[in-house]
Amino acid sequence: MPKAAPPRSTGLPLARLLTSLAPLLHEWLPRQRWFAGKGRPVTDFALLTATELLPGFLHLLVRTEHAPVPLPADATPVPADCYQLLIGVRNQLPPRLAPALIGRADKGPLAGHTVYDALQDPQSAALLLERLRTPGTVGPLSFELDPEVNVPPGLAPRLLGVEQSNSSLVYGDTFILKVFRRVQPGVNPDLELPWALARQGCARVPAPAAWFRTSQPQDATLGVLQPFLRGADDGWTLALASLAAGRPFTREAYELGRATAEVHLALAEAFTPVTLGRPQTALIAAAMAERLDATAQAVPALTPYVPGLRAAFEAVAALDSAGTAQRVHGDLHLGQALCPADGSWSVIDFEGEPARPLAERRRPQPPVRDVAGMLRSFDYASCSARPPNPGWATDCRAAYCAGYAARSGSDPRESPELLRAYETDKAVYEVLYEARHRPDWLPVPMAAIRRLARD
Repeated sequence: MPKAAPPRSTGLPLARLLTSLAPLLHEWLPRQRWFAGKGRPVTDFALLTATELLPGFLHLLVRTEHAPVPLPADATPVPADCYQLLIGVRNQLPPRLAPALIGRADKGPLAGHTVYDALQDPQSAALLLERLRTPGTVGPLSFELDPEVNVPPGLAPRLLGVEQSNSSLVYGDTFILKVFRRVQPGVNPDLELPWALARQGCARVPAPAAWFRTSQPQDATLGVLQPFLRGADDGWTLALASLAAGRPFTREAYELGRATAEVHLALAEAFTPVTLGRPQTALIAAAMAERLDATAQAVPALTPYVPGLRAAFEAVAALDSAGTAQRVHGDLHLGQALCPADGSWSVIDFEGEPARPLAERRRPQPPVRDVAGMLRSFDYASCSARPPNPGWATDCRAAYCAGYAARSGSDPRESPELLRAYETDKAVYEVLYEARHRPDWLPVPMAAIRRLARD
């Protein structure tokens, strides 16, 4: 990726600025969908950087401090989180920006001013695109653009309403900018992998057009601009429509399997795969077993199934090799695949599971991990139907694996121990996630847990 010039300091008074912002962030930040520290009360904030992009438009990197939580003696303490905030400051907030309100500062340098989320302000969002169109540095921030890409000026911005672990802006239905909210040092896979795939000529993934990063923390990726696939529906939407209409989804699942295989083949060309011997295979199984035990402690409903689930990991530990490991998507499911009317699937969102450390997300993994994630997604979709339709999921799973095999030459079902282990590990992850965030959805992964514990 091209490099921008070294950043320079802006010199904003961090301590004084935090005096204005900390009371407001205490209330606002934990309510955001992308806030990762739910269940861990915020005790303090540290302002790492504050960069004035324009008067009244600030870019902040804020570290949160949390109250300690009881941990096992051998557990690693949870590190502090760093969040990217783009805030606006006005005397009065116009009614159209009322949903963006963070609060009104009553002390410090912003006293008497209204503070709001600037990503919801079209003027600020337009400025952010303009910064990406004109590469350079502002304080610790570096804005970079692929010189082969033309990003027109004046594209109207809109903030996508469906927020997950990040925020996304669509510009003129031409480009989409993902702004990473939780920031870790190092290049984000959602920039690294699509850039590498573009160099390989892989047309299944939209290539990065522009991006921005910060030198504090070192070279952390802050956002990526990519072409917006106008008119494409995500796989989850298409799957639910298929279920509602009573239509099979096997043709789409087959083609999605082919697309996944193409991405894996291109990643194997871009990043050298490694062979997993018996010690590495045993470590994979041990990590899965540890996650199982930790989840059973947090979600007691899982406890009766632990022996049967652990058997899947023991079967992997007994293998001489888990094959090869390579860079993979890391969080593949139906929502991460887009399909226009012509049926040509694209794969997006290569960030991996945001809750995991960045170094872990960039680690080579067996490709079957992505396959297992998609198989679990078919199961989720079928359980969302009324009534549930498990036969639909069975057909989709078979078609997806067949499509993958047709393109890659390797059928995931020919590695049953590894596939079962990764499906089990994913279902365990889902149990913990749903118990914490969406208790009403907990029966979906628990149904899979019961099936996997019997297999």
